[in-house]
Amino acid sequence: MVKEIDRAGIPIVHITNLTPVAKVTGSNRIIPGIGLVSPCSDPLLSDEEQKIMQKNFVERALKAITTDVDDQTFF
Repeated sequence: MVKEIDRAGIPIVHITNLTPVAKVTGSNRIIPGIGLVSPCSDPLLSDEEQKIMQKNFVERALKAITTDVDDQTFF
């Protein structure tokens, strides 16, 4: 499904800790996540550290979504 959305001209960024699944499903822009339940969060970190981590994920996703790619690319 992600490849079809991407082909329609809507860039997709897949944030997941299941990177092998993202590769098999054909995601073009992949950001490896942290945890299974919440890939952009780590409950062992303080609230402030989590905010910094989540901001980093958003910045990486924005960079990925604005980057033209032809093949699967990890950000």
